[in-house]
Amino acid sequence: MGKRSIIPYGPQHPVLPEPIHIDLVIEDERIIEAIPSVGFIHRGLESLVDKRDFNQLVYVVERTCGICSFQHGMGYCEAVESVFGVEIPDRAKFLRTIWSEMSRIHSHLLWLGLLADGFGYENLFYQCWRIRERVLDLIELTTGGRVIFSVNKIGGVLKDIPEDQLRHILSELDAIEADLNVIKKTFIEDYTVQSRLRGIGILTREQAHDLGCAGPVARASGIKADMRKRGYDAYPHLDFEPIVSNAGDSYARCYCRLMEVFQSIDLIRQAIGKIPGESDLSVAIKGNPDGEAFFRCEQPRGEAVYYVKGSGKTFLDRFRVRTPTFANLPGLCEMLAGAELSDVGLLVITIDPCISCTER
Repeated sequence: MGKRSIIPYGPQHPVLPEPIHIDLVIEDERIIEAIPSVGFIHRGLESLVDKRDFNQLVYVVERTCGICSFQHGMGYCEAVESVFGVEIPDRAKFLRTIWSEMSRIHSHLLWLGLLADGFGYENLFYQCWRIRERVLDLIELTTGGRVIFSVNKIGGVLKDIPEDQLRHILSELDAIEADLNVIKKTFIEDYTVQSRLRGIGILTREQAHDLGCAGPVARASGIKADMRKRGYDAYPHLDFEPIVSNAGDSYARCYCRLMEVFQSIDLIRQAIGKIPGESDLSVAIKGNPDGEAFFRCEQPRGEAVYYVKGSGKTFLDRFRVRTPTFANLPGLCEMLAGAELSDVGLLVITIDPCISCTER
């Protein structure tokens, strides 16, 4: 047995803008154990239930994470709506679904660009983010924001998408899909990409299940779990199956996210084709929340769980969110054990970590 050392990795990361700190126990160049350390950017968002009423808290929850902001706000709203026992209008359900899938596309394209930058393909990084800009333009057109949408409200949504904008979205999706097909070949077939990702950071199906992994990390290890199949919002009306791979390595995690971009484009097309005619976008909410509820949704990074509890007052007694990165950190530690030190940067990227989500 060689000499063991402990190397602190982070809090700076070559690609990620957020601080992540991991103590790596290494023997020569091989990692024996990885111990994560969190807490650098804890912001105390959950404790703001004492200072913001249940309606104002929608905008606080959205800022849990910039990239997943829409689904954070939506998940919180749906949890509170469960407490009130109200069902939002059908058109609002479809609008939430369209914006959710737009959010997934821009999140996955951001991640694909960061991955490309991580293994040294700077031009591919630019191409991914160039396509992502077209998606952000659609989000800005329909919501007024590019990252923070602020269109969710308890009881429905604040804005509609007119028919001319829906037609424009469809035409833009055609162009985005054509651009995606160009970069798809590089991610799937390029020798250098495969040499950097195949067989690296393998997480077996049993490990992913036992460690409670979520989202593309779990699906890349053969677990067919997708909260959208629970049937919230407009998803019961849409035809899709989770994108799954059985390899469990970094290449599989890349493959799942890449193919989910194409799937999200298809889901938006289906939703636009089936969206009900113009109608009310919200239902009236009377009184204050009295009771408790859970809500689970599929964010770009995986399953997120929202818990709210109220006792008939303007301010909630408790708000709690379990984010997908929190669920995937144990899986990351398992991937790192046995890996080469030179692969750490890429392996951290492959779980698509959002540290601000995790440190609420």
